[in-house]
Amino acid sequence: MERRKFLQLSLMAGGVAALQAALPKVSAAQLRTVVLEECLDLSPLDMAERSEIVMQSWNFLRRAASEIRNASLQEAVFGILDNPAPTFTEPLSSEKDRKEVYHRLQVEGAVDEISFDQFLPPVEDPRKSPWPFLAGPGSGYQSHHAYPGGLVTHTAVNTMVSLSLYEHYKTVFDFNLDRDVVIASQLLHDLHKPWVLQWQEDGGSRTERKLAGTGEHHVYSVAESLHRGLSAEVCVAQACAHNHPGFPKDEEGAVCWLKAAAILTGKDPVKAGLLDSNGKTLPVPRRMENFVCHLGDHDWVLTVPAAKWVIEEMERIAVKDYGMSEADLKGRRFNQLRNYVFSQASIMALYHVLSTRGSDALSHTVRSIVIPA
Repeated sequence: MERRKFLQLSLMAGGVAALQAALPKVSAAQLRTVVLEECLDLSPLDMAERSEIVMQSWNFLRRAASEIRNASLQEAVFGILDNPAPTFTEPLSSEKDRKEVYHRLQVEGAVDEISFDQFLPPVEDPRKSPWPFLAGPGSGYQSHHAYPGGLVTHTAVNTMVSLSLYEHYKTVFDFNLDRDVVIASQLLHDLHKPWVLQWQEDGGSRTERKLAGTGEHHVYSVAESLHRGLSAEVCVAQACAHNHPGFPKDEEGAVCWLKAAAILTGKDPVKAGLLDSNGKTLPVPRRMENFVCHLGDHDWVLTVPAAKWVIEEMERIAVKDYGMSEADLKGRRFNQLRNYVFSQASIMALYHVLSTRGSDALSHTVRSIVIPA
């Protein structure tokens, strides 16, 4: 049975045509309606692999990576997608080495908001990611795409936007950007979210700290690319995801993140080609791929507030339709419910239902995915 037909039958009372249009086709077997208790036994990877929207996005990311023409870059990108392990931390296995690097970051003012005890998220083996890229959340647990597979859907949208910018600048201005850099920098811009935002026993994700004034995943992700030998052009564009170099104040962010990444990997940022010879700006003239990576990473503008509003509605639905208590809302029972619903439908499709059809339609939609006991 097509997913459109399946949801149409399930949601007829709610009349949620918007969700039918928003989600891809999938059989009822692929999108199995579950009862709440079943959600409690599913791992984040189980949920991601069950989701058609996540798996379609994952396939898109891999197709995009396969279009990278530089063979060594393509191999490196696939290596990270297959195993986004924090390999740059391997040389920091001893407390002495970590303290030395932490002190150097301290001198740069990069760890003002993170103590040494909080420095570097836990990992059993730096050669293996705690969670696959496929299962990672798109952001912190109260923010955008905060569900298993959310990293994949977030990255897919951003990569599509970046490729669209590439094509439009080529069409209108005959501006031939480096397509390999455009693709690789966007595919890898959040590569360490599975490690930094690793899933916890209560169904939530690890709380992220700030490093060099931004989410720590960002600096660690750039450091990983640098450590794995990706080109300076890719690393600089990747660093610009969180801010562009168009004005001095904005460029300061990318410069700080690149300096911190260089410290983490034991490199000189100027000699590595990350900064200009003065050590104060990005290499000049500044490459346009830096701006495209930044513009491409703007999915959050819509999805952060959408997540906030949908999560609030999910709490209301959990209490009203699933009989959850205030205590439940702070633990695994609620977290697993929202993880499963969000991973199967996506927060954005659910927000589309909420914004066009209202709260009752959203309740019907949620109940069609997870049946109340």
